[in-house]
Amino acid sequence: MEAAFWHDKWERGVTGFHLDHINPYLAEHWPQLKLNAHTPVLVPLCGKSLDLAYLAGEGHQVVGVELNTLAVESLFAQLGDVPKPQADGALQRYQLDELAVLQGDFFQVTPGQVPADAAFYDRAALIALPEAMRARYVTKLAELVHPGAVGLLVTLDYPQDTMAGPPFAVAEGQVREYLEAHFDVTQLASHDVLADNPRFVAKGVPWLKEQVYHLVRR
Repeated sequence: MEAAFWHDKWERGVTGFHLDHINPYLAEHWPQLKLNAHTPVLVPLCGKSLDLAYLAGEGHQVVGVELNTLAVESLFAQLGDVPKPQADGALQRYQLDELAVLQGDFFQVTPGQVPADAAFYDRAALIALPEAMRARYVTKLAELVHPGAVGLLVTLDYPQDTMAGPPFAVAEGQVREYLEAHFDVTQLASHDVLADNPRFVAKGVPWLKEQVYHLVRR
């Protein structure tokens, strides 16, 4: 999936994947990771998610990565201040107190741009990528976090032939297929959420599950 696809989505305001509130599974399950409040957190493909503000509010230094400039500036505008970006390797760094966002291609992030002891949170990265890109994404994520790093992953599962992604369906078996070479994977929850997603209902999707996983980098 080309960068132009996502730039077009943001420029046209077609951002149905964006939540205008904190993801409830983050608030419910993040404490189960038992992290020190000062543990940094990496958030790939973060968009303008308010989840970043939640994590920063919990005391974490947060490093998001987002391709689109408009998304990054919209995030900071929601928080009341858009910082001036500074060059950081191949990306641009926006920094406001405990929250930093690297604007640019996730695959160009280097380990030196991510705190060595970072945990991670993925609500909209793995499910945003077509199947051909997922293994590359997981390899890159594994490169950026150290052995022992813990993370929370939220995915969607539905019959893929009933609706074109993104967001794409990623079943539990696929999660394990992609991730278990690098991570220990434990499913924490699986919720039937079709009734809460009218866009999927309108497309004729017969069932929809949101699933939450605890990951540990091997």
